[in-house]
This record gives sequence, structure tokens and C-alpha cells, in this order.
Amino acid sequence: MMNVTADEGQFISLFLKMMNAKKTIEVGVFTGYSLLTTALALPDDGKIIAIDPDREAYETGLPFIQKANMAHKIQFIQSDAFKVMEQLKTNGEEGTFDFAFVDADKQNYIHYHEQLLKLVKVGGIIAYDNTLWSGTVAASDDDEMAEYLRRVRVDIMQLNSFLAADSRIELAQLSIGDGLTLCRRVQ
Repeated sequence: MMNVTADEGQFISLFLKMMNAKKTIEVGVFTGYSLLTTALALPDDGKIIAIDPDREAYETGLPFIQKANMAHKIQFIQSDAFKVMEQLKTNGEEGTFDFAFVDADKQNYIHYHEQLLKLVKVGGIIAYDNTLWSGTVAASDDDEMAEYLRRVRVDIMQLNSFLAADSRIELAQLSIGDGLTLCRRVQ
């Protein structure tokens, strides 16, 4: 349930190839399915900064990444994403990333957005997973839904409204997987 769906992975892979992406950042890695999909789409000299506080989950998928000969493209950082993004900015990496993928703690998506807008280059893409949240973003407050969906639904709805009003991006929300929102940085 927590993995990116196969069709979403295929879409991201093709999209990255069309963009000619070489340098990406992934916030929230889990077992690395989207990470592997990204690595396979990048050229041999491509680079991914992969950030997740849970090394054990990442190591579950690491054998598949190694079997695909993609480990050389990935720099896994076990940490809080905000600290890493701040370090990247301090190290002069502002505006150098082609693509960012976010599939992490939903309550921080808007905060990640603010940081990633500084790291992703103008014309680059920030992608947010789970922006339809099992369809609950279109449900009424009175509709029946599982408690875990209801808790996070508010965060996703706030993100969607925030992104729709953000003049720094152009966006497209796709009904692929559990919802994928693509934000192209325009300024």
C-alpha cells in the first residue's frame, strides 16, 4: 500500500527520460521502488539524493537496486529531509536539481515545497505523490472513511489548494496511482 504503483512508476520513468533529467532528489524513499524507477531512467552519470529517516526500509529494497546495477547513482542519506535540504542550499546546490519526488510525511508537503522550490531549477519539476488520497479529497466531510484517511485528508487538501494558488509553478494533477501532482517551477 505504501509503494508507488507500477503505472505511476512507468510514467515517472518515461517523464524523466523526456526531460533528460540527470540530477534528482527524492524525499521519502521507503523500500526504494520509485527510487529504482528513477535510477533506471537517468543516464549512467545521473545522480539521486535519496532522503529518508528509515534506513532499514531502504535496505529492504537495496538488493534490487544493486541487482539492477543502479546503486552508483544513488546517495542515500538517513536523515530528516529539512536538514539535508538546508545543507544542499548551503553547499551551493540551489537551482541545480532537474526533478524532485516527494512521498513522505504528508503534513510537511507544503514545507518541502518551499525548500524544493529553491533546489529545483527553473523549468524543473517537483512531483507529489498521494494527492488524491484514495479519493477522499473529493469526499464530503460527512462521508464515511477510515480514520487514517480522514487524518491525512486535511493535509492533502491544504496542499492541493496551496499548489493551485502558487504563482511560482504550473501544475497538473494526474489521476495515476493515488494521485500524482506535477509542479513545474516557472520562477
